[in-house]
Amino acid sequence: MDRPLDIAFHNLPPSADIEALIRQHVDKLAARHSELIACRVSVEALHQQHQTGNVPEVHVTLSVPGRDLAVSREPQKAKERYARPDIRTSVRDAFKAAERQLEAHKGKQRQDTSKPGASAVAGQIALIEPGQDHGFLLTNTGTQLYFHRDSVTDGDFASLRQGDLVHYVEEEGSAGPTATKVRVAAAKSS
Repeated sequence: MDRPLDIAFHNLPPSADIEALIRQHVDKLAARHSELIACRVSVEALHQQHQTGNVPEVHVTLSVPGRDLAVSREPQKAKERYARPDIRTSVRDAFKAAERQLEAHKGKQRQDTSKPGASAVAGQIALIEPGQDHGFLLTNTGTQLYFHRDSVTDGDFASLRQGDLVHYVEEEGSAGPTATKVRVAAAKSS
C-alpha cells in the first residue's frame, strides 16, 4: 500500500505475523477502494478479561476524502461467534466490518452524486487556514462550516480565496456538521 499505514500494539508485544496480516487486509481494501487515503490500526490487549479469553480488541480507522470511518471489534463479539477466537479472528472481523463501512460510504456517495445539485447549498469561503489542509465556509444561515481540502471536488484547494462562491453538501461528521462535495460556483459573466 502506498498510502500511510499506522499499526500500534497496546498492552502486548508487537508481532511481525500480525503486522503482516494487517498489511494484507489493508492492501486488499486499498485495491478495492481507491478513495482510501490512510489507515490506522490499533491492537489492544485488555487487562485480564477472563470472560473474553483475553482476545485483543482491534480498532481500524480508515481515512477517506472528507471523513474518517472508525471500526472497533470488541473481544466479546468474537467470543460469542467463535469457539476459539484469537487475535487473527479479531483482525479478520475488524477488516470485514471496515469493508462494509467503506461499501456503505461508497454507496452513499454514489447516491448523493446521482442527484446532481439536489442537496447542494450555496455558500462562500470564509477562511482558509494558512499552511493547513482545511478551511471554513459561510453558510446561507450565517454560520461557519468546516471543510477539508479533500472535499473540494473541482478546482484546486490552494487557489480558493476568502469570498469565493461555492456549492456544498452538508453532512454530519464525527465532530459535528461538515461541508462535503465543495465545488466552486461558476463565475457569472457580466
